[in-house]
Amino acid sequence: MSRAESAAESAAATGAGTAVGPGEPDAAAAPAEWTADDDWTDEALALLRALRSPHRRNRAKQVAFALYCTVLILLVWGGVPSLGLFLQASMGADYTGRGPALLAALPSGAAAVGLAVLLLAVRDGLWRGPVVPPRATIDWLLAHPVRPRPVLRPWFWLSCGLAAFPGLVVALGGMVVLGLTVRTGLPAALGWCLPGALCLPLLGVCAGLLVQRDPRAARWARLLTPYATVLVLALATQSALAAAGHPVHWLERIELWSGPWGWAGLAALAPTPAAVTGGGLAAALLVLPTVLGLLAADRAAGTVPLGLLRERARTAAGVLAALRTVELRAARLVVASASGASDGGRRRVRLPVPRKPWLALYWRDALALLRTPARLGRAVLLAVPALLCAVPAHGTRGVLSWAVTVLALLFGYLALAQLLEPARIETDDVRRSSWSPYPFAGLMLRHAVVPAVLGLVLSVAGAVAVLLLGGGATAWLAPLAVPPLIAAGLVNACRGPARRDLLYRSPQPTGGGNTGIAMFAAWYAAGPAVALPLLALPLSAALRAGTAPGLPQAALIGAVLTATLLQWARARAAALPARARHS
Repeated sequence: MSRAESAAESAAATGAGTAVGPGEPDAAAAPAEWTADDDWTDEALALLRALRSPHRRNRAKQVAFALYCTVLILLVWGGVPSLGLFLQASMGADYTGRGPALLAALPSGAAAVGLAVLLLAVRDGLWRGPVVPPRATIDWLLAHPVRPRPVLRPWFWLSCGLAAFPGLVVALGGMVVLGLTVRTGLPAALGWCLPGALCLPLLGVCAGLLVQRDPRAARWARLLTPYATVLVLALATQSALAAAGHPVHWLERIELWSGPWGWAGLAALAPTPAAVTGGGLAAALLVLPTVLGLLAADRAAGTVPLGLLRERARTAAGVLAALRTVELRAARLVVASASGASDGGRRRVRLPVPRKPWLALYWRDALALLRTPARLGRAVLLAVPALLCAVPAHGTRGVLSWAVTVLALLFGYLALAQLLEPARIETDDVRRSSWSPYPFAGLMLRHAVVPAVLGLVLSVAGAVAVLLLGGGATAWLAPLAVPPLIAAGLVNACRGPARRDLLYRSPQPTGGGNTGIAMFAAWYAAGPAVALPLLALPLSAALRAGTAPGLPQAALIGAVLTATLLQWARARAAALPARARHS
């Protein structure tokens, strides 16, 4: 007890209660240095381990059960079907017909996936990062004379393990695919897929730590994110074109050697007939920087500023609380605010003030979208896969054509939903509409005008591009799909607060259990869930026909669907003010 009292007196005398440990870069936060005699790190951690042992045992049981369930799901949904396919292949089934297309798509496709993994890890470092202990650890333990590194290192390595596990699953999936379609030996396929599948997530964790602790790296990450996103979509488009028989071999060589995202593809191609010289070197280039990056990150994990850790822990807790209460929009807004997307993406754009009062609403909506160019950029980028998915729908038949058309419409809906943010902001707090002379339902319908005009401009530009590339008259289906998709987005924007009560009730108990989750999902995505399947029927028929006579029928069905969805959105919007007053 005397030693503890002396340590407390020493801490009070030196101001250690608010000091940070050695290695903390923010020296101004420490009024005075504390010496090795004040260092109680080992004793504090040993005491905490003893006090937390019952909780740690319970937590270990929970983690073991979660891991058991995950492995069981992977075996049931992945391992058993894969084994069945290999048994069928041993009895004469031939799956090699897809092999050439797979090998053609692999170079740029692997580069796209690898770059996307690194981009997601870097974006995670902008708002959370790989080193985020619980708030109790940050607010209490690290505020005492305790070395940060022994406390923070386990959280960094936990992030590494969580990132490596999906990579291992992807490597096993690549082994199965190469073994079935290319007849590659399973040990060789797994061995050559592992470097990319494991090293890229671990490099992403290291990059996320750099972004988390270094403001300059965070600024560069925000600056380069749009360009990296465009590059990922361009690589994915090139991969699709290569699979369709239009490869660009010289460009693929450049992409394969351009960085870690390409080295993973080089290594994966090594055991296949399409192997490129340098696969072993590419694997070595992946492993060596990963090892060096992990060693450097292990040393840097203890130097994350304490104030930043507090901020990230509160952000992560806010996102988790929003997810637990099924407030997905709130979680998205918290992440955007913490990562700087809400501020860094704004531009001071001015538009002439309209002379007519009825134009004020459209002026505000247009100005809001112009001042957040990131949303306009995402709308353009998401429109590209929508047009690309319509190409295979033109050459397929039956249910497959309908499914591909639904996928194209889904990308189109996501693109147009970016333009409906002013309507969603209006419904976040209905009191904002007090300035408007219109009833709230009429105000929400007017919020669809500017997104519809911008969507029509974007779709017409895409249709013209398809026509210039040799497409047929069915390219004009893109503008016809804009009004119903905007109406579907408006239905979703008017849904109001989350109906969590739907999660806990099932009107008709079934043998499969409670249907609350399905009911909540149907309520949450009601607009696109109705619009996409219905709109895909005439559009897929017109795409299959490939001629202009299918356009009037698609236009008529789209107009009826648009009117129905707008009436639904109006009814939903009319109920929001009364619901807000009673909440």
